[in-house]
Amino acid sequence: MSSAPRINLPRHAASYAAMYGLQKHVDAGQLPVQLHELVKMRASQINGCAFCIDMHAREAREHGESDRRLHLLSAWRESGVFDARECAALAWTEALTRLEQSQVPDAVYDEVRAQFSETEIVELSMAIVTINGWNRLNVAFRTPPGRYTPA
Repeated sequence: MSSAPRINLPRHAASYAAMYGLQKHVDAGQLPVQLHELVKMRASQINGCAFCIDMHAREAREHGESDRRLHLLSAWRESGVFDARECAALAWTEALTRLEQSQVPDAVYDEVRAQFSETEIVELSMAIVTINGWNRLNVAFRTPPGRYTPA
């Protein structure tokens, strides 16, 4: 399979602006940036988005995340390094990212509901929807890692 880039999304201003507008809405939320970065990393791992994994690993480190926790993220259930709130968010991330496998089981909802308010669940869900959108665009357009430059 060729890994040559296909389309540079930012050159398509209206579409990029629409997606970026959703991202800005998510970024303005009340959940901690560190939690957002873990969610973005985990969804990006599942979706195989090298660009997003690279970008969010850097952003997570910039916000104080440790290399150890980032390295253990794909095995978060067994790692013992994530707290109950983070585990609930990661389980919710996996369920919403892998809809075809589980249709978001009640047990996962109950876990996230025990840790987050309804408003926070909506915010968390919007963050997951957004990163899944970015993942799909960057994978489809073969955006190479390393192109990200912080704003």
